[in-house]
Amino acid sequence: MKSRLLAAAAPAILGATALAGLSGTGNAKETASVTAIPRGTGYFAQESTLPFHAPDFTKIHDEDYRGALEQGMAIYLAEVEAIANNPAPATFENTLVAMQKSGRMFMRAYAPFGQMTSANTNDTLDAIDKDISPKIAALQDAIYLNDKLFARLKAVYDNRAAMSMTGEDAMLLETAYADFVHAGALLDAKHKEELKAINTTIAGLETEFSQKLTEATAAKAPIFDNAEDLAGLPKADIDAAAKLATEMGHPGKYALALINTTQQPQLISLTNRATRQKLFEASVNRTSGGDKYDLTGITAQLAELRAKKAALLGQPNYAAYAMYDRMVKDPAKAITFMEDFVPAVAATQAREGKMLEEMAASEGQNIKLEPWDWAYYAEKVRKARYDIDDATVKPYFDVWKSLEDGVFFAANKFYGISFKRRTDLPTYHPDMRVYTVYDKDGSEMALFYFDPFARPNKQGGAWMGNFVEQSYLLNEKPVIYNTLNIAPPAPGEPALATADDVTTMFHEFGHALHGIFAAQKYPSLSGTNTARDFVEFPSQFNENFAFLPEILNNYAKHYQTGEAIPAELVQKIEAAGKFNQSLAFGELLASALLDMKWHDLAPGAKLDAAAFEKQALGTIALDTTLIPPRYRSPYFRHIWSGGYSAGYYSYIWTEMLAHDAWDWVVKNGGPTRANGEHVRATFLGQGHTKDYADMYRDYAGRDPQIAPMLEARGLSGE
Repeated sequence: MKSRLLAAAAPAILGATALAGLSGTGNAKETASVTAIPRGTGYFAQESTLPFHAPDFTKIHDEDYRGALEQGMAIYLAEVEAIANNPAPATFENTLVAMQKSGRMFMRAYAPFGQMTSANTNDTLDAIDKDISPKIAALQDAIYLNDKLFARLKAVYDNRAAMSMTGEDAMLLETAYADFVHAGALLDAKHKEELKAINTTIAGLETEFSQKLTEATAAKAPIFDNAEDLAGLPKADIDAAAKLATEMGHPGKYALALINTTQQPQLISLTNRATRQKLFEASVNRTSGGDKYDLTGITAQLAELRAKKAALLGQPNYAAYAMYDRMVKDPAKAITFMEDFVPAVAATQAREGKMLEEMAASEGQNIKLEPWDWAYYAEKVRKARYDIDDATVKPYFDVWKSLEDGVFFAANKFYGISFKRRTDLPTYHPDMRVYTVYDKDGSEMALFYFDPFARPNKQGGAWMGNFVEQSYLLNEKPVIYNTLNIAPPAPGEPALATADDVTTMFHEFGHALHGIFAAQKYPSLSGTNTARDFVEFPSQFNENFAFLPEILNNYAKHYQTGEAIPAELVQKIEAAGKFNQSLAFGELLASALLDMKWHDLAPGAKLDAAAFEKQALGTIALDTTLIPPRYRSPYFRHIWSGGYSAGYYSYIWTEMLAHDAWDWVVKNGGPTRANGEHVRATFLGQGHTKDYADMYRDYAGRDPQIAPMLEARGLSGE
């Protein structure tokens, strides 16, 4: 997942999806006579003195963020006012380029703050986040709804046919104008004030949703009285459950920590059906129990407000409003694309469901299959068919070896880049590692931070983001982080990963490569600052390297014996990967369609969130009772506070792009250095300097095709 925390919480000035436009130097010389620019104080007032201007976490205290963000916003607003009030005629340079150079102090503070509130938060940071997010929304409105500023931008835009511009200049102008119109620049004064009020309320609700969900996920870990209740789990997991229960104030008992998705990993192993049911119900009801963690009301409010905002801006629903800058701009096209998968998935659900009931019956369990049974019996079928489980696989996947000898090794082979660990740069958590990235000519390209392990104060899931955006205009190289939630090792034990964890490592590093290879002039068009339904394409493309024999044999070695992972085990992993698409793809597809249902609402409706979800799921021709969506509405962080509203389909769309793109690699000589250069030259290093469809055609010589994805998913019928 590409982090949307920054984009969701702060102005994406002149950028389709990210905050890069906030990173720059104020154009003080040109505009000083018009508007006085205040000066910042404290650590964030100046660029970091560390390599690549990386944040120095040894010099940042939690409370520092509040003052820095408030100062940064004041300076940013003054810089923008100076641009808006410049008496000189509007030009590309004194308007668009000047805006790209504004807001640097704000971004220096917000980039690490956004990551801290997601990956290592505490009460102080949460309080600042809650206070500051409505102010950031107001800042965004003060910029996008500034009549003088938009008049200058429009003057440049209207004169574009007479201007001499590079392709990147033209894209900057086009996206800037579209973003301002999208944000309400054409509204009259009365409706602008109404929009500002809606935006402020939405920002506060999104922050409240995110914070409460993090708290609820930790607090709702189910408690069990006896170790016997956890039969089937490895001893290390039972010990961890005892430790967690003690930390939660239940010494002598056992607690199973929840992760962000509906299905929980322990459901695969727990032999006690009542325990499975209790764990599943704790997961699915974590934010809908009527207590202080209940988020159904906020969910409904956000949907209603978004529909109202879309109507105010002349759109029939929020999906149509949100998708203006996407590769797929029409909600109907996205829905049709997804619904085309439904018959194959529904048939697979019926077929695999029968297999699971037969497995249960073979063990004397003549039961009606329930959602807490699916993963358990699917794992039994998987093991019977492929003789594989996590306990067999994990010893071959040491986390750090998988990163350095797997993820990095693949990038070196395909792209020629290399990595060197460094211990001189501070991190916000001791479990992290930092690396310098070197280009094929030996020059320094980027810094890469890796934060792999789950902890109670970290949001679930995995994501990538930037502490510093690449920009030739600002003479900045990228400082990038990957954040995961791999189960941490017990003290003195090795850090081991599942096959899915390893795939996620390659996925997130695909995002990192998208940022590392950024080679743009303007920060708002740089690297991963692309549309939601394009940004997941490079990351899913990179997953293909995880199990290539020449890559796998370099990193998948038993942590005790050093033995390479057996070829037959790899074959079983790959074959098993096509099994249980009922759950793996079914829950993803249901979530993506549910997202579109929430954002297809007409304004004015008063919603009951639970009733609406039930009705919406009833229109999807999948078994969402037995296989619920990957996220139920009141814990669907992606769409309520993660920037994926009317955009969760992007994972499926970009998976299609990634499989088709890999099919091109296979048919054109395989993962060679020459093909790596082609990837870098056509889409991985282009940022948002071209139309997305044109970029894909530059790569493949044609439009994408769906067949390779169907085959990879085992849904082709072959």
